[in-house]
Amino acid sequence: MPTIRQQLERLEAEYLAPQAARSAASRGRLRPEPEDPIRPIFQRDRDRIIHSKAFRRLKHKTQVFFAPAGDHYRTRLTHTLEVSQIARSIAKVLRLHEELTEAIALGHDLGHPPFGHAGERVLDRLAPGGFSHYEQSLRVVDVIENGGRGLNLSWEVRDGIARHSKGKHGLPVGAPPEARASTLEGQIARVADIIAYVNHDIDDAVRAGVLDPASLPRTATELLGATSSQRINAMVTDVVHRTLEGGLSEVRMSPEILEATLELRSFLFTAVYENPRATAEFRKAEGVLGGIWDRLRARPEPYLDAETIERDGIDVAVRDFVAGMTDRYAVALFQELYVPRSWSV
Repeated sequence: MPTIRQQLERLEAEYLAPQAARSAASRGRLRPEPEDPIRPIFQRDRDRIIHSKAFRRLKHKTQVFFAPAGDHYRTRLTHTLEVSQIARSIAKVLRLHEELTEAIALGHDLGHPPFGHAGERVLDRLAPGGFSHYEQSLRVVDVIENGGRGLNLSWEVRDGIARHSKGKHGLPVGAPPEARASTLEGQIARVADIIAYVNHDIDDAVRAGVLDPASLPRTATELLGATSSQRINAMVTDVVHRTLEGGLSEVRMSPEILEATLELRSFLFTAVYENPRATAEFRKAEGVLGGIWDRLRARPEPYLDAETIERDGIDVAVRDFVAGMTDRYAVALFQELYVPRSWSV
């Protein structure tokens, strides 16, 4: 008699589009392990990510604006959840694998350091060979989690995490094959990431008084809409229709919607991410992380993992530790390392 997992895999084969990834056809894990009798492989991966320590720490990591300044600013966790929601919406309509899409979306920022973009910049400067959060996210699920054993995720989820990032000038769709995820589900997570952050970062910047909605590029807002909800709907609708028109050969956007999306992203870099007012506190954050880096390299005990130091070197151990910190832990550790304590009788 087939197991529940096998029955679910059979339903996938009957319902999903021919181009969709299928649990039963996964390329497998880094280390072979027995199959779960109930959950297919991608569902199991999704669950492992949600229950990981790195995922829980995202709630105290900055997206753009420091979360303690207000209850309604996005954190790295709420950003991740918004990406997941958008990605699943697209995958569902296209009859692609929703749980694979969700797993990639939930895991895409696990390696992001504290203090948002500033934290990534300072680690890129300090770490030999540079730093990229998507590579660190892959290291989190492959090595760091679960006491150094990693989560042992499927090849498809790992591939999507490793190729989700676009950077300041990268394309959310239409990238060359070697730069995009091998699955359509991974490509959806990539475009959902920019749809989410372009819109919620505008919302947060307006709330912070850094951005006047009237200053948004008029050509983009006239095409996409005046509100975040309207813009997200326009972008998602376009991705669905254009991808279907292309026969699900790859995830697509129309040239005009893509251009408007990239125009908003470029505007955000100038008006928000690199705005002196918005980045004033980030310069302090860079000092915090730089100070922690220097002190831990000089005196790794008791903070750094001895096995990582022996296997990979001190710089990798410091990078793993600093990238894993939340904003508030980084501030507290900096105070512990550098601020003298008062003596009491």
